[in-house]
Amino acid sequence: MHIKTALAASVAALSYVTIAHANPQAEVLHWWTSGSEAKSVAVLQQEFAEKGGTWTDMPVAGGGGDAAMTALRARVLSGNAPTAVQLKGPAIQEWYAEGVLADISAVAEAQGWAKVLPESIANHMKCDGTWCAAPVNVHRVDWIWANKVLLDQHSIAMPNTWEEFNAAADKLKAAGVTPLAHGGQSWQDATVFETVVLGIGGPDFFRKALVDLDKDALTSDTMVKVFDQMRKMRGYVDANFSGRDWNLATAMVMNGEAAFQIMGDWAKGEFLAAGKTPGTDFLCGSTPGDGYLYNVDSFAMFKVDGQDKIDGQNLLAELIVGPNFQKVFNMNKGSIPARTDVALNDFDDCAKLSAADMGTTSDAGSLLPSYAHGMALRGAQAGAITDVVTAHFNSDMSSADAVKMRAEGVANSM
Repeated sequence: MHIKTALAASVAALSYVTIAHANPQAEVLHWWTSGSEAKSVAVLQQEFAEKGGTWTDMPVAGGGGDAAMTALRARVLSGNAPTAVQLKGPAIQEWYAEGVLADISAVAEAQGWAKVLPESIANHMKCDGTWCAAPVNVHRVDWIWANKVLLDQHSIAMPNTWEEFNAAADKLKAAGVTPLAHGGQSWQDATVFETVVLGIGGPDFFRKALVDLDKDALTSDTMVKVFDQMRKMRGYVDANFSGRDWNLATAMVMNGEAAFQIMGDWAKGEFLAAGKTPGTDFLCGSTPGDGYLYNVDSFAMFKVDGQDKIDGQNLLAELIVGPNFQKVFNMNKGSIPARTDVALNDFDDCAKLSAADMGTTSDAGSLLPSYAHGMALRGAQAGAITDVVTAHFNSDMSSADAVKMRAEGVANSM
């Protein structure tokens, strides 16, 4: 009996040693599939491998992440969740409420995340006071990108107001140039829409309408003016915009097929990946109006079985918020670090402008979460708004009817 007990103990000890020294494993679900995005996520893959980890990539195409979320739900329902998933904003809290997220507080506390992350960003990463996600970056959404050669040819300056944008677009259209590169996908429509809301209504109006879902703001004359501007925007895109991916729209600006694109700073990653230089080949500036719309990419860790997967989660979390990855990744991706202690000396001028504006708007109270990119609202609420935005953009629906329909949709989603 003593021999069997000793043998069992030896086997148990051997098993423990084997598990403890197993390579960290991580199956990572994300939607970074464009050229610059794939290059950026490869940085994390390389660091993970250098630390002895084995990475299983699970990319799901679709810039807005809708297809990825469908794939994720299927995996979770089958009891086989990925190790780490690209999630953000209220979606993190929604998955936490379903009891499927892991607690990575030990890593966060050991690495001092609370000291190096802005409070507003850190709050998105916490679930009932525990850390459940790791922030990768901060993207600015309200950017306008331009082909410098086209603008110089037509003596056009970067617009500071929507009136200036309309005048520039009308001039370009009359000259046979497509003013606005756009992809007819709902999340891209929403991206343009929220920048118009911010520019026409201002930061306080944006917060009331697209964060607080205030009925008076949603049904106001200001919102009618927003849809009036969206009708103008529809007239500035080319006939083949339907279904176009965002990076293909960026390529139109890059190749001189269109003058402007309204898109988050992941578009800059495409320019940089193609060897283009800000200020020389392309121009960047905030869309007309005050404020800053942010979109924070992050990875939430799901509950998994096996010490090798848990070790993989912890290693991923440590690397994601590590200073080196924050710098290298964001230089490739076009965004800026979530950490405030990363030096920006090697970043381009657009990134430096973004960081400066983030600080200024944070102090002014006009640093705002993007509704179009899942930072401000839960899925049903955001969807109710976007459905009407896209319907209006692709029809002759009046602005007044769009405002009425959108208010009703939001009320039904509450």
